Amino acid sequence: MTVIRVERAADVPWSDVEAALTHGGNGSTCWCQWAVNPEYPTMSRDEKRAALRVELAAGRVASPLVAYVDGAPAGWCRIAPRSQQPRLARMSVVRRGSVEPMDDGTVWAVTCFVVRREFRGRGLAHTLLEHAVRLARDNGARVIEGYPIDLAERPGRPPNTLYIGTVGLFASAGFEVTARPTHGRAVMTLRVAG
Repeated sequence: MTVIRVERAADVPWSDVEAALTHGGNGSTCWCQWAVNPEYPTMSRDEKRAALRVELAAGRVASPLVAYVDGAPAGWCRIAPRSQQPRLARMSVVRRGSVEPMDDGTVWAVTCFVVRREFRGRGLAHTLLEHAVRLARDNGARVIEGYPIDLAERPGRPPNTLYIGTVGLFASAGFEVTARPTHGRAVMTLRVAG
């Protein structure tokens, strides 16, 4: 029987983070820094990698998550308050589609998924999203947002372009479409408290 577990990336060995993001995934391009690091556009891959390592060493509650399949690092998910992901304010889908204030620490956002090729098709993104919702809820989230691709409007997307998730993925976790500010993209919201 396959055993899947999910841990906070801040609590696992750095080598597991590297494996989750690079061995057959697309994470080595950005090292999950796009949303969180204002310097992202001018950073090299090595600088992005180093910035993620510093971020995880800080041990914030809002740590990204690593999924394991039978002990092997297999996937990744970024979840954090939007106030800790400042580059989201630059996204037209967020600016035009979210009614929540950007600086509200009770609004969290799921902004990145990576699943290594050999583990795709097993529902790992669903498991990661379930754990992301739990982490946010347990740490005071009032609202969780996602900004996924709608495959009904943009079919045939290669797996590596789906790092922001799909409407179907978020809908399966109870999120509802609250806006469609750009073609093929949605703002999806889950109210978890208040």
